[in-house]
Amino acid sequence: MSAFDTDIDASPEVLPQDIAGGASCHGGETRLRAAAAAAGKADVLAKYARDYPAGPHDQPQSMCPAFGSLRVGLRMRRTATILSGSACCVYGLTFTSHFYGARRTVGYVPFNSETLVTGKLFEDIRDAVHEIADPAQYDAIVVTNLCVPTASGVPLQLLPKEINGVRIIGIDVPGFGIPTHAEAKDVLAGAMLRYARGEAESGPVQAPRNGRAAKPTISLVGEIFPADPVGIGMMLEPMGLAAGQQVPTREWRELYAALDCAAVAAIHPFYTSVYREFEAAGRPIVGSAPVGYEGTAGWIENIGKLCNVGRDGIEAAKNRVLPAIRAALAAAPIRGRITLSGYEGSELLVARLLIESGADVRYVGSACPRTPHSEIDREWLAERGVHVQFRASLEQDLAAFAEFKPDLVVGTTPVVQKAKEMAVPALYFTNLISSRPLMGIAGAGSLAQLINTAIAGKARFDEMKAFFGETGTGESAGVWHDTPRAHPEFRDSYRRKLEKQTKARKAEEMI
Repeated sequence: MSAFDTDIDASPEVLPQDIAGGASCHGGETRLRAAAAAAGKADVLAKYARDYPAGPHDQPQSMCPAFGSLRVGLRMRRTATILSGSACCVYGLTFTSHFYGARRTVGYVPFNSETLVTGKLFEDIRDAVHEIADPAQYDAIVVTNLCVPTASGVPLQLLPKEINGVRIIGIDVPGFGIPTHAEAKDVLAGAMLRYARGEAESGPVQAPRNGRAAKPTISLVGEIFPADPVGIGMMLEPMGLAAGQQVPTREWRELYAALDCAAVAAIHPFYTSVYREFEAAGRPIVGSAPVGYEGTAGWIENIGKLCNVGRDGIEAAKNRVLPAIRAALAAAPIRGRITLSGYEGSELLVARLLIESGADVRYVGSACPRTPHSEIDREWLAERGVHVQFRASLEQDLAAFAEFKPDLVVGTTPVVQKAKEMAVPALYFTNLISSRPLMGIAGAGSLAQLINTAIAGKARFDEMKAFFGETGTGESAGVWHDTPRAHPEFRDSYRRKLEKQTKARKAEEMI
């Protein structure tokens, strides 16, 4: 029997060697946390608990969080990635990353019980880093501990900070310490920004590929549609400002450009460690984003004041885009009740745009936590009677669907599946909503056709429901060679068996 097969509360003290025999992430969160703390990772877990509070339940039902940090690294030029974790985890993460378009090799340092306990795994990781640290190919190497190496205390902080001019970034991304893959993006982006900030404070650094901007810039935090920075730049131009670097970046030198800004736009509010680095660099931060008419007007006002832009410049920026946004919203109204949920961090922004387009939005669920930079959007939605649920669970999303009976559900895969089973039109947030512009003029009418077409498809769902009836549901689900036949006598027999067991337990309790 491996250590993972024992009761997680069997011993108050869990040592790293306790988990070595069953190197798996299925040991239970309590046991893995205890092992990590005993192995010297208590400070790391405490920092993650502060940065990414879990909320009323353990964490949202989401994919492995390391997917987020892995993708950030794989999207960067001249950046190598090495994973240290159970083979099954590494396989799943690399498969998913390549499925989503990654075109980079992912390094893997395998281990067994002996190398995990004796410290040989760390030596293997160090050897692997030295082997690939070629400055002709890489600016940086990212080494990531998954659950088991983190719980075993593999000390990535002891790796050299630089080898042959190649930066070494070691991070722990355990599923038992970071709630969502969105926040794992913050772990790596923040670690890189901290490294780059130290370099910039120490002396001259490499200029951006296209040179420094001629105007003061606004750095954009969050992964947004490629056209959105262009639209934001158009809004900022009358104020003498320009759209700056987007974080997470696509190249190391872009980190310097991101730090070299007049202010930071917290478009996605959950990047806690990233914002901490910007604040340490003395860069002010503005929440929300230029979505819809009111959102754009408020955002331009806040950016202008923060950057000491005169009233004429602020009004010129508003006049340049607000009339066109109002016209675009009026030309593409949305009619229908919608519930919305997702795990990208932009759920509140999308809800604002839907409401300004005329939609009746009753519920917004986000897997991400409530942060100071989401307050503007939360307050705006609350004033309009929208229930905003941070750290939303699947059960809460489904409860909102049952309570508000929407004409359309925008949500995660299981929520969309449930809605369609009930013959309600539904759209997957990540692939169908996040893949569209949201900011400024381009975003104003971008969702209307998609949303209205989906709502109009209700008749097709009703027709299919009427045709198929209850076929393939409940006890008849699955593949059958013969017509399923009900056996009520089996159900009655099983019910009597359960009642007998219940009576026996109560009798034992009275003894």
